[in-house]
Amino acid sequence: MKLDGVVAFVAVAETGSISDAARRLRLAKSVVSERLAELERSLGATLIHRTTRKLALTEDGLSFLERAKRIAGEAAEAADELSERRGLMSGPLRINAPYSLSNMHLGPALYSFLARHPEINLTLELEDRFVDPSAAGFDAVFRIAPELDTHIAVRPITTSRRVLVASPAYIAAHGAPQSLAELEQHRAVHFTDRSPDDWVFRDGGRSVAVRVAPNVRINGCESVRDAVVAGLGVGFLPTFICGPALRSGALVSIDVGVDPDINHIFAVLPGDFRPKAKLRALIDHVCEAFGSPPYWEAGLDLPWLNQTVAAK
Repeated sequence: MKLDGVVAFVAVAETGSISDAARRLRLAKSVVSERLAELERSLGATLIHRTTRKLALTEDGLSFLERAKRIAGEAAEAADELSERRGLMSGPLRINAPYSLSNMHLGPALYSFLARHPEINLTLELEDRFVDPSAAGFDAVFRIAPELDTHIAVRPITTSRRVLVASPAYIAAHGAPQSLAELEQHRAVHFTDRSPDDWVFRDGGRSVAVRVAPNVRINGCESVRDAVVAGLGVGFLPTFICGPALRSGALVSIDVGVDPDINHIFAVLPGDFRPKAKLRALIDHVCEAFGSPPYWEAGLDLPWLNQTVAAK
């Protein structure tokens, strides 16, 4: 039984397809198929049922999977420990993160880390929905949330705060809301991955959700910012998205008497393994690059930015 066959089997089982496993392993589909077939021959058992539409684990495959994961994981961990002893960081890392955060901030931080450690092979996959790192085979998933389930392994990175904004032209035409009740009457540009159409604020110690009535819905934060700059309505945007527009005067912050609720940027880790040395180094680098408070809030004249709140 060869280790590369075990690794191929785990990748196919976790991704559900040979094509996705090949992408994860950076191999040709034919190579993954051959390694899987060779493993089955060496074990004398069929691990995966193959049809034209889908793959499914056999009873033997289900029985073998957990041990196969441990074998593959321990081998990778042993290789990482040897590299760490030699002062090297090398090999694959798979990271998943939201589009806008990656495009504007996480990407540059990761690229500067890779410049220091050119032997690391990084796969960065972008999507805004939450992904379970264990099920999807990621070493870490970066996400933004008020808090995360305490049953999963998380590493807080920094705060991510939002601010109500509008363009000077919109405010000249429609005025600025002075309260949450007035905010409900205004035109809104909404990020559609937040559902329902609620914007959450903190009034003292309690959370207050305002149901807005968007006239524009967009599934990308950067496009939401651009629509708000164009005067199409009020937006509720992270400072890492709208900071430059606030500094330039293209957007103006709006005070409705309560503070926006505070989110945090987390690195979510698979709960069943000890983080690799190179992953710990990568997360440390991102924490240092972002800062706390984060660098993108520097120079913004927003009184609630002075608040410090620990991640839950």
